[in-house]
Parts: sequence; structure tokens; C-alpha cells
Amino acid sequence: MWSHTTISKKLYLWSEIRGLEEKSKGVVTLAFSQKHLLGLRGVSADDINEILNTADLMKVILASNNKKTPHLQGKTVLTVFYENSTRTRLSFELASKYMGGVAANMSASGSSVAKGESLVDTARTLDRMASDVLILRHPMTGAPHLMAQHVKASVINAGDGTNEHPTQALLDMFTMKEKLGRIAGLKVAIVGDVMHSRVARSNLWGLTTMGASVTFAGPPTLLPPELAAAGCGVTECVDDAVRGADVVMGLRIQLERQQKGLFPSVREYHKLFGLTQERIKLAKKDALVMHPGPMNRGVEISSFVADAPESVIDEQVTNGVAVRMALLFLLTRNNG
Repeated sequence: MWSHTTISKKLYLWSEIRGLEEKSKGVVTLAFSQKHLLGLRGVSADDINEILNTADLMKVILASNNKKTPHLQGKTVLTVFYENSTRTRLSFELASKYMGGVAANMSASGSSVAKGESLVDTARTLDRMASDVLILRHPMTGAPHLMAQHVKASVINAGDGTNEHPTQALLDMFTMKEKLGRIAGLKVAIVGDVMHSRVARSNLWGLTTMGASVTFAGPPTLLPPELAAAGCGVTECVDDAVRGADVVMGLRIQLERQQKGLFPSVREYHKLFGLTQERIKLAKKDALVMHPGPMNRGVEISSFVADAPESVIDEQVTNGVAVRMALLFLLTRNNG
């Protein structure tokens, strides 16, 4: 049973959701300035806060017995994925459906892309189907930016090449704020295959904008040289990065994007750079353990650490739906 305090808080949040909906219908503009979300580099702290605060309200919907709301009634959301995905694609589709929108998915293998159709022509075709939001995952850096130039719909970057994955970073920040009460002043260690990680780059821009301190760690062959100029810490010693951290985030080793020879073996990688029980002890006592998924257990993270009480990896998945609900809500009211 919920306590009186919990029920009161949930009723208050429900009233906030209704107020947000009414506000969006009136003459008052929501405090969100973006038509697209192509990355977090250059996105203001105000816009990030607006997404996170709205996600807090959307998570109330996810925790309720009735997840159906009218916030996206009459809106069409298309996921356009040129790469495989489980969490990102499904969470966007569920986010749309939970809010009463029409959700559809287009994969490259089952579309005219397989016949040689260009990204621009595909974008124009989807736009002419009265789409309101196009969510694109593409292996080429900059693909969402190109799509946004040719459509009236709002475009969300669901991962482009090794550039950015902004909604993953937003759900990471939402989880940190929810669990630790703040983002500003946190010490965040991000460990692993930084070179090929779009999650790492979006977290860099988002976390530093929100006032956190970020340190990247991994093999020297997987640490891009431009990091040092971005105002973050960089080290080849994972112990140094993790020591005293409020948050420790592991990154998947992306073997599908790598050339051979970047590290000797998976076994040696885990020994030198993996998040093990001994390494996590170097972080603060109540430090969060995070991972964007999918995990390679026994490679970048041990099963003990992944399943430990400090791990919020499963909750990140739930928070991903709430954040994407918030983003769809905001974009469909500011895409005129």
C-alpha cells in the first residue's frame, strides 16, 4: 500500500501533468526551444532541465495501472532504423503508444533503402506521410542533421555513427538526478570503448552543461585525442577515474566497429579495464553503477557488479521510456 505522502505526491504530479497539457494548448509557450534533437552539444541547461522535469511527470504514468494518456493523440511517430536496436526503438514506440500516438517502424532491410533509395528521398517520402516525428538511427555521422534539412517533421537522433546518442545521455542524467538528487557537482567516471561510443560523447556534452565533472578511462587506443580539449579528464588508469566517483558508467566494447589490434584480448581487457568488484570499491560508498546496454558480461563489466545493489542498469531502461515520452511531448508542441 502507498503511504499518504506517496499518494499525495502522485496526485500532485498528476495535476502537474494535466497542467502541462493545458499549458501546451494555450498561448503560453513551453520552456523548450528545440524543433529537433540532433545531439546535446550546444543544447542549453534550460532545455535539458525541461526534458528531465517533464520525464519526472511521465514516469508517474509508467508507474500507474493505466498507461494510456491522450498527450500524443493525432500524432504520428516513425522510427527509422538503419542499424539494429532493442531498447531505443522499442522505448520510442512504447512511449508513443502510451501517450495515444500512432507508432510505426521502418527498417532499412525491409524498405526501399535495400533497393538503393537515398536517405534524403526516404526522408521526403516519410515526411509526406504526415509524420510528426522521425526518429533516425544511422551508421553515418551527421545523418540526422541531413534528414532534418529536408523534412517538416521533428527529427530525433537515435544514434549516428560514432557521433551522438542524445536520448541515452538524457536518460542517464535523469537516473543520476533521480537517485542522487542532483547532477551539478557529481563526479562521473565513464570507462571503456570511448573511441566508438556515441553515448560517451552525448554524456560529455550533457553532463558538463549540467555542471558535472566527467573523467574518461580506457585503453589508450580507445581514447580519442580530442577529449582533452573538451574540458574533461582523460586517463588510461581505470582505478584513478573510479576513485571517489559518484557514478561509474561502463561502455560496451564495440567489436563490430573496431579494427583488430586495439587491445590484445577480451580477457586482458577485463583484467585491466573491466568494472570489477574490487574497482567499484574505489568509488564512493553509494556510487551508482550504470551501463547503456547491451552488456558484455565478463568483458567491460562483471556479473557481480552488473547485478549489485548499486547497479541502476535495469532502471535506466524504464527511465528511457519516461525520457522519450517527455521528449515526444515537448517536440510535438514546439515543431510548428
